[in-house]
Amino acid sequence: MSQQLFEAARAAMAKCHAPYSKFPVGAAILADDGNIYAGANIEVLSFPEGWCAETTAIGHMVMAGAKRIREVAVIAEKLELCPPCGGCRQRLAEFADAGALVHLCDANGVRKTLRMDELLPHGFKTEAIG
Repeated sequence: MSQQLFEAARAAMAKCHAPYSKFPVGAAILADDGNIYAGANIEVLSFPEGWCAETTAIGHMVMAGAKRIREVAVIAEKLELCPPCGGCRQRLAEFADAGALVHLCDANGVRKTLRMDELLPHGFKTEAIG
């Protein structure tokens, strides 16, 4: 499954809109419904008001009716490995269990896999607030 996620993330990265940073990123989520939802970063002129690839993928997942993330793959054109930014780590954690897999990819495939709790060990817990 990680190969399919990698390929979906890479394909999404090709569709990014990054005219300012020139930093394409793609992400793909395997959701609890068994489907893959992909996204790319989308920039607007008023930095930092664009949105990240992970955010776009989460939006597609939610709009399709899926609820939970099982795995996610992230790739960036200009970095060997591109972990999600801090904000996206929290966004992913809100839709994933601690053991959900986060695959960091380069141009050739998955290079490192972490669990969500390794990526964000002290994230906000939704049960504490809502």
